[in-house]
Amino acid sequence: MKRPNLLFPYPLLVFVIMAMSSELMSATLAGQVLSSQGQPISGAIVTLFDESQKRSESVYSDAFGQFQLETNMSGTMTVRARAPYFSDQQSPVLLSGQERAQITLAMTQQEDPEALSSALPASAHAAKLDFEQEEDEQAFRSQCYFCHQIGNALTRRARSEDEWQAVLDRMQSYGSIITHGNESAFRSTLSKNFDGHPVKAIQTHDVSPELAEALYLEWQVGDAKSYIHDIEASRDGKLFGVDMGRDALYILDPDSGERQTVAFPPSELPLGGMFSGAIAPLGTFEARHGPHSVQEGPQGKMWTTNSLAAEIMSFDPQTHEFKMYPIGGDAVYPHTLRWDEHGILWFTLALSNQIGRFDPKTERFELIDTPSNGIWRWMSDAMLPGLLKFASWFPKQDLQLTMSHHKPSGEGHDIFNLPYGIDINPVDGSIWYSKLYAGYIGRLDPVTLKIEEIKTPLKGPRRLRFDASGTLWIPSFDESALMRFDPASKEFKVFSLPTLSPDEYEVPYALGVHPKTQEIWITSNLSDRIFRFLPKEERFISYPSPTRVTYLRDMVFLPDGRVCSSNANLPATTIEGGVPKILCIDPDARRQDSTNVTSVVH
Repeated sequence: MKRPNLLFPYPLLVFVIMAMSSELMSATLAGQVLSSQGQPISGAIVTLFDESQKRSESVYSDAFGQFQLETNMSGTMTVRARAPYFSDQQSPVLLSGQERAQITLAMTQQEDPEALSSALPASAHAAKLDFEQEEDEQAFRSQCYFCHQIGNALTRRARSEDEWQAVLDRMQSYGSIITHGNESAFRSTLSKNFDGHPVKAIQTHDVSPELAEALYLEWQVGDAKSYIHDIEASRDGKLFGVDMGRDALYILDPDSGERQTVAFPPSELPLGGMFSGAIAPLGTFEARHGPHSVQEGPQGKMWTTNSLAAEIMSFDPQTHEFKMYPIGGDAVYPHTLRWDEHGILWFTLALSNQIGRFDPKTERFELIDTPSNGIWRWMSDAMLPGLLKFASWFPKQDLQLTMSHHKPSGEGHDIFNLPYGIDINPVDGSIWYSKLYAGYIGRLDPVTLKIEEIKTPLKGPRRLRFDASGTLWIPSFDESALMRFDPASKEFKVFSLPTLSPDEYEVPYALGVHPKTQEIWITSNLSDRIFRFLPKEERFISYPSPTRVTYLRDMVFLPDGRVCSSNANLPATTIEGGVPKILCIDPDARRQDSTNVTSVVH
């Protein structure tokens, strides 16, 4: 099949409108991405922005530089081509909704060192931090990436050691747990390496054949102060996102783009909830409930963990009614939640080292203490609830940090277990969880409540998920890997994540198992990419984000197979565009076909 000749010797936009059948309700944008020398650029991200710039659709060019995007958006829009080491090419385009537009986007190589450095993902900048001690680098990975990237213009500008100390003080108010030694190493290394000079990096970008078949959708949601931690896909194809910084719930129709904002009910708790003693409670802005995770439960209700208030909450999408369930006891910071097949809600309590069980029929909670794994962690389990209450009597003084034993002991973040991710084994119904800081996974028998914990071969096990066969998949946040665990044999297998350069690393936050294909989708929050892992082939496919500065949370799947997440970098102002986004990838949207198109040059 002969392809059309679309090569031109200079940058231009070729724009063609072809009349289509009146029955066709979508427009088609097709064409080719070329270098200024007329060579095709494969793997370029071609993005179409609507008139408001709040909604976008992206595709990737194939091995011939060709792309095709079908869209229901219409009006005067903007099309942008983006590729590593090239300057963005951006042009206006007018689509009325029933036509075919043929364009050529010619890109010039980026020569300016500052612009090249700015365009590099955070992984390239992070790789330049030369720590003298490996333990300090490990602590930096664990404690300085858990809510945001480092490497954007805001975080990498040149600062003195005293200025970096002020940044570290603020980060510790947000929840970073580091030792005196870490503190000294961090400010010294940051001041030496982030010196204001452009970073140079030679990166190799994966352009798998599957990339050209994907459609990448993004919607701006909330505002510059929003912190959309998790989202959930409902059975009827809607997306629900919880705003931890605004005490709000967002409802997005991914087909129409319609958005709704639902404010949480007022709370008698002070700003920051149980963490009101902190200067800036966990980085939140105007929150008392602090919703963290959201899951659809029985009767189609949405259920959330309200971390700052130690609550479980239900929301009825039909009536918009909320109901709060205070957990009580010594519960601190409910985190991730999952429903079992019997209609019981299970959730982790990150800072009180517990697993929670909630029966919505009886509205009763049961809290299960998990092993403390050492004297320092036992002290945290015993002391923290009382310490937080005492600190709340002196608002915004950070007494919970001043009185903590993480620095005097020299243990840093190792004073916590931090039960984090949780999932249900589909084979036997057992409850499994990860301990992010202690480096364990645990099995909880839902009947006897007996617990068995297993040390993971790599540090930082984060949000784990089961596939349909009962195999457990675990991201290693601290060591840039995917772990596979067989509960029957208790054997692990480790897969290193692909990096853009040999000296770089990733920080995989969460993963999801596609319900239809059983492929593993992984968020990796330093290189602005999403990974797709094919277990049968043991192969990764990388999907670059159209938006720079991405920090993705839980992975969910729409009924039609699209995989979705939220871009929740904190603060949102550092995300390209300055506002959080909900995003979805359709990995098999279409195959490229640029034939039978007539070109007209304007």
